[in-house]
Amino acid sequence: QVQLVESGGGLVRAGGSLKLSCVGSGRTFSSYNMGWFRQPPGKDREFVAAISWISGTLYAGSVEGRFTISRDSAKNTVYLQMNSLKPEDTAVYMCGAVSAPKSVRVATEYWGQGTQVTVSS
Repeated sequence: QVQLVESGGGLVRAGGSLKLSCVGSGRTFSSYNMGWFRQPPGKDREFVAAISWISGTLYAGSVEGRFTISRDSAKNTVYLQMNSLKPEDTAVYMCGAVSAPKSVRVATEYWGQGTQVTVSS
């Protein structure tokens, strides 16, 4: 199975930037669709961004134009570049994976432990 480990979270002021990384293990990692989700304290998990095994991307409307998802298959790593951060972006950010051709938005099979992102005003 796939194991995922996120890193790169931290505390940043509104308007600042952070770059999250998700490193995966698995012989067929490059054939998985990947996604980022977030869960504020006391709230439900929500979709943030997704990237397919052939590098097609999709973003939630709340982050469109501010966040960029990318992947480096050779390093088994998916990234989330977050710019123009807002206090409402504060959440635990989690990486998810599902074997292609399934979508991470509806059928994520594997999850990382999460990394905390806190945006102060």
